[in-house]
Amino acid sequence: MKHNEFNFNYHNTDFYGQSWIAKSTKAVVVIVHGMSEHSSRYHEVAKFLTDNHYSVFAFDHFGHGKTTGKRGHNPSFDAVLESVSLVIEKASAEFPDKPMFLYGQSMGGNVVLNYVLRKENNLQGVVSTSPFLRLSFTPPAIKLFAGKIIQKIAPSLTMGNELVVGHLSRDAEEVQKYVDDPLVHDKISPNYSLVFFDTGEWAIANASKTKVPMLVMHGDHDKITSHEGSADFVKNSKSGTLKIYEGGYHELHNDTCRDEMLQDVLNWLDSQL
Repeated sequence: MKHNEFNFNYHNTDFYGQSWIAKSTKAVVVIVHGMSEHSSRYHEVAKFLTDNHYSVFAFDHFGHGKTTGKRGHNPSFDAVLESVSLVIEKASAEFPDKPMFLYGQSMGGNVVLNYVLRKENNLQGVVSTSPFLRLSFTPPAIKLFAGKIIQKIAPSLTMGNELVVGHLSRDAEEVQKYVDDPLVHDKISPNYSLVFFDTGEWAIANASKTKVPMLVMHGDHDKITSHEGSADFVKNSKSGTLKIYEGGYHELHNDTCRDEMLQDVLNWLDSQL
């Protein structure tokens, strides 16, 4: 596995990207990370995939990781989708004849599903893990009301995301890695909260609009995003497959079921080639 770093500029933002190149590549996976984290947290996923002949590209979202800009804020949902397009273009330029997959976690899981529903693409398939289509709880109405007001008068204002880090994984070591990671933050603006509520519901309602194969994976003990929302999405789709992990928490790739989950990802990717 060869590791490379790259940068690109879009929307007055300097993006950080990286790739893990397999010794022999049969297909390419573009990883889209979740809220408040960054692409380097997917090193182990990338290693697993490259060991099985999938080269991997990833990048840090607006307001995340080593990408410039205000922490926890993006200019618009369309801009987020376009940043994904630019990374796909980068990967396609390096591997022009290889099948291309998207893989998104949580917020990134919302992004990759909306991407295939909204954008013209030539993707071979999409993996969405614990997608932020709905939360697993109902936020207080007063917070939603306040958020909508803030979005109108100060859309870049960020607040704490109130994440309970223990809900990420049943593996205490993985939770501690998250806590100790200097690139992880807890900031979030309405463009990463309210907008994603809306786009999640839109994706569920419009799931039938694509024929791109989609694998949606969720733990039934996820206390952050709703596995029932994932089930509703797949129920409405024409090309989706749902895998529920009994007892699984939010970050399945960092949870105690990681080996089973990654093997399921590999088996599904292989089945699409």
